[in-house]
Amino acid sequence: MTALKVKKVAAEQIRKGLQADCTNCFGLCCTALTIIASSDFPINKPAGKPCLNLQSDYSCQIHSQLREKGYKGCTVFDCLGAGQVVSQVTFNGQSWRDHPNTAEKMFQVFPIMEQIHEMIAYAAEALSYDIPDALVDELSKQLKELQGLTKLDAVRLLSLDLVMHRFTLSELLIQASDSIRSSMIAQLPSAAKNQVFDRSRVNWMGKKLKGKDLRGTDFRGAYLIAADMRNTDLRSVNFIGADVRDADFSGANLSTSMFLTQMQINSAMGNEETRLPFYLERPTHW
Repeated sequence: MTALKVKKVAAEQIRKGLQADCTNCFGLCCTALTIIASSDFPINKPAGKPCLNLQSDYSCQIHSQLREKGYKGCTVFDCLGAGQVVSQVTFNGQSWRDHPNTAEKMFQVFPIMEQIHEMIAYAAEALSYDIPDALVDELSKQLKELQGLTKLDAVRLLSLDLVMHRFTLSELLIQASDSIRSSMIAQLPSAAKNQVFDRSRVNWMGKKLKGKDLRGTDFRGAYLIAADMRNTDLRSVNFIGADVRDADFSGANLSTSMFLTQMQINSAMGNEETRLPFYLERPTHW
């Protein structure tokens, strides 16, 4: 196996491994984050205050009924494993209930770790694709650096300049996306190459796209809320930062779509025929 192949396999494993383990977390998503009453939540809750459904063992007493009870947002949220890292690594398994003096700092660290895990997810995913060797080297360096950040103590995590890290990684992710999309576009029939592929930040809320061939499109930061994307071919499409709430992906081919997150998929609609990237799980509410 070549060195590049080894890196690709390792990157795939890292991306797949970014899964939340609520049994090793102190209910941080239920305490650290602000909740605003909306169609996604029936209550208002300030950051640092436990949700009224959080039990003494840090489990949710209505976990199996969240959507029915109006807590749709809880079924969408995914920390990519940041919660258990903050709980078990950063704070060495000391809970905010047993050690109240750590609570404020723990709640502040959680969203920072969440962002770091998101960047790790993007970097690892990019490395799982066939991209230029020079880009592999740069992304590998970024991934190693980001993984190192997860081992910092709370004080150092709170002092991080995440904007700088995001900017550096963003440039590399754009290069990776452009490389992959260009390869896909080159394979399309001549007639299909005349369409517009740069749809970054486009407002296609509610747009009817059923059955369209959108391979190689850049939907970076696009508004695709409630778009009809049933049976749409979305291979080699860049979805980083796209808002896909209530978009219908039933029967769509997302198998090689880029930079989709579990939260994006959880917020959308789909069915058993929807083809997802290797690292995403089919939402239970589909």
